[in-house]
Amino acid sequence: MIRKRITRRSLGLLVVAMTSLGALGFASAASAHTGLWARFNQCPSTTKGVEKCVQSITSGGEVVLGNKTVPIVNPVTLQGGLGEPVLNAKEETYYEAFYGASNGETLSKTPQPVPGGLTGLVNCKEISNFIVRLGCEAVFENHLTGVNATLELAKPASSIIVNEEHLAFEEGTALQLPVKVHLENPFLGSGCYIGSSSNPLIWNLTTGKTHPPAGTEPLTGTTGVLELFEKAQVAVFEGAKLVDNGWSAPGASGCGGFGVELILDPIINASVGVPSAAGKNVANQEKTRISFALASEVNAH
Repeated sequence: MIRKRITRRSLGLLVVAMTSLGALGFASAASAHTGLWARFNQCPSTTKGVEKCVQSITSGGEVVLGNKTVPIVNPVTLQGGLGEPVLNAKEETYYEAFYGASNGETLSKTPQPVPGGLTGLVNCKEISNFIVRLGCEAVFENHLTGVNATLELAKPASSIIVNEEHLAFEEGTALQLPVKVHLENPFLGSGCYIGSSSNPLIWNLTTGKTHPPAGTEPLTGTTGVLELFEKAQVAVFEGAKLVDNGWSAPGASGCGGFGVELILDPIINASVGVPSAAGKNVANQEKTRISFALASEVNAH
């Protein structure tokens, strides 16, 4: 195993090494791999157009929506394949096309407990609107607890954008994710979301410095440490941190189901502080391990 800090030169050498080794690989229909290669089991490595496999696991950080902070305490996995770089003429940069995971679980639906549960999510006394506050007290002060916030893809996996150079060089958007947050609790029903397919939360995650609206302090990420395994056929960024605090969030919708949402949606919005403008929200993915390998090498193992 080789372990080193990433530099432009070392990344260039890495790309050359992986490409050369990849030319020696051969295709295989196998999808179940062993050892370190097992992390690419759900990569669509035999799909036409897939050049690389990627898996990212985030084990720390938090998501801030309006005035509510939800820590990431359960690992979240993003996995799939990458195609050849495509030029974005408008931004004069290259992005890799993304292919969803073979099992359909491109972004794991990992519940994160909301601090304080239902009472932590909804504090009726903080609602200034008298009518809404009375409605809140009538329906929420019934001791229902336990609320989870689960991040889900809001659009097809092909909408995900990856830029490996930006990831490695700590500049620009490394990963763009269109997501929505599912608030889960028996009382909230099954359709309580912040964000939707038509109005997603767009995260432009970077390992560099963010550029939020004026008046908001920027955040800084990191690539962590580059580690090379399997004779440099697998590249791993260990301890990466991807951040974005320049995105906006819509209000909640569908909370409580048909009819009830007319009461619950305004209550959730008032308590969480959404809709919230760009600069008022944070996506902070810490303790992230990002693994890459050529699809041909994954097939060969």
